[in-house]
Amino acid sequence: MKNNVKMNRVLVGVLIGVVVTAIIFLMVISSQKASAPSLQFQSTGAANLTKGNGAPSGAHYNLNMIGVPKDKTADMTGSSGHRIFVPLTGSCQVKLAEGTFQVMDANCTDGTATFQLPNPDPANSGTTTYSVWARALGKPGGSSETTTCATDPTDGQLYCSVYTMIQIRSKGQSSFTNVSKQLLYIYADIDADGNLDRMPLFDSRLQDYYWQYDNSGLKNLQLRFYPVSTTVD
Repeated sequence: MKNNVKMNRVLVGVLIGVVVTAIIFLMVISSQKASAPSLQFQSTGAANLTKGNGAPSGAHYNLNMIGVPKDKTADMTGSSGHRIFVPLTGSCQVKLAEGTFQVMDANCTDGTATFQLPNPDPANSGTTTYSVWARALGKPGGSSETTTCATDPTDGQLYCSVYTMIQIRSKGQSSFTNVSKQLLYIYADIDADGNLDRMPLFDSRLQDYYWQYDNSGLKNLQLRFYPVSTTVD
């Protein structure tokens, strides 16, 4: 009888040890997930090789700016899709919010849409934490221009970057180009000293960041965000 009691105590001790170990393991896993970076991409793998279309190979977040001839009337707030509808001919503003990649308002045909994306260069080092590639798709002949803008919170002055992303749909295969400098930064003379200042998206010196999108018949502007760095001027 005494031996059976001892054996039961040993078994209980072993079970308690296993349970405690499992709890600790789950806590460690949960902590690692909580501290993971906010960048979210559609596939796994490193994006460090260039494919035949000019873009890196590997994980990326995809966003399509789709030009439409008529305004959309449906409520597209909170959309989880990977597209924003823009005027086929005309202009609109894509408001930019800081956070993980997400389309928050997909309808820009009413004047504004909203896209959420991470801070690309928190320290303004000139080297991004992710990069953007773009290409023009659809019927040849269309083009678009996209300029990054924001407002000075002290006096309400609007500043737009001197660098504009221009995409032209020509004949033949369309290739991606790195447009991180044009879409992730504003270059403007903020200090009024005659020199250009470089500000990444969500730099505290400015607020209300957005992309000014001017379309001239381009049916699809494709943007890809890759977890690779780009060093700008």
